[in-house]
Amino acid sequence: MQPLDLISPTLPTKQVDDKIFFSPEDLLSSLPRQDGIFQPYSYQYQGFWFDPSGLQEIMGCQKHFQARENDIFLVTAPKSGTTWLKAVLYALINREACHPQDPHHPLLKQTPHQLVPFLESLMPSEYDSVSNSSDNSCTRIFGSHIPISSLPKSIMEEGKIVYLCRDIKDTFVSLFHFANKANFRPSPISLDNAFDLFCKGSSHAGPIWDQILGYWKESLERPHKVLFMRYEDMTDAPHTQLRRLAHFLGKPVSKEEENAGLPDRIIKLCSFGSMSNLEVNKTGNFVATIKNDSYFRSGVVGDWKKYLTAEMGSKLDQLTKEKFGGSGLSIS
Repeated sequence: MQPLDLISPTLPTKQVDDKIFFSPEDLLSSLPRQDGIFQPYSYQYQGFWFDPSGLQEIMGCQKHFQARENDIFLVTAPKSGTTWLKAVLYALINREACHPQDPHHPLLKQTPHQLVPFLESLMPSEYDSVSNSSDNSCTRIFGSHIPISSLPKSIMEEGKIVYLCRDIKDTFVSLFHFANKANFRPSPISLDNAFDLFCKGSSHAGPIWDQILGYWKESLERPHKVLFMRYEDMTDAPHTQLRRLAHFLGKPVSKEEENAGLPDRIIKLCSFGSMSNLEVNKTGNFVATIKNDSYFRSGVVGDWKKYLTAEMGSKLDQLTKEKFGGSGLSIS
């Protein structure tokens, strides 16, 4: 993903095998537009708002990506615990080849986003590089922020989806800080302006409530296909959630692994404290102006109280109550 001209609503064309697969200028001119948080503008596509660079990538993978039976897709709204669960998923799936106590474990030398890349950001030629094999029996793990209604169709037929959400208030505060650290805007966005836009749904893959509800409903209808997880549950009961995740993925933690302390070691390896202190996560850039350490700001449940007024917190709670009414879902 390359940095874009953030003042202009146009995007550079993207090519695969020297063939342009869509015209972004024509596309954007036809879509509803409003101010955005991460970039100056957001565009509405298939019922959701996207940053222009993300929209280009989503359309690319919708056209080219073919899911496989053993694929795993970790989907989140931006700033909902993505980095943490990417690390946990990688350590869990690869625990036989890479023991969590291995001094050369990949998570000690590479960021979670390198080991579990965002599906949207990959070129078609890079899909197989995720598992270093074109063998259909190999497990590929992808991250994504795509709403369920906009996923490539093959994902609904093959593979498993793990969806992670977080208290809306903490998600917003984390998104606000990340947007200004990323510096993709001509000037920083104020908290009040970002809050108003967020409430209007103008965050990447937002409205966030609609994205969450889409995966929640699918998890109820197809529990074998979608596992719905909450960030706060992972914080409160990491061992329980790790076992639940492993069982869903068909790789349950054995009694021998329990007795050997494997869950403890995975949790320790992937903890905020451990990951944030690794040199690879403290230096360098993920892409463009986004520094690796931008993904390790706080991780604390209830951090929103330091930044939002009581009125702002109440407004988000009320919106969440209204949006989720009758669904049986509660995430705060």
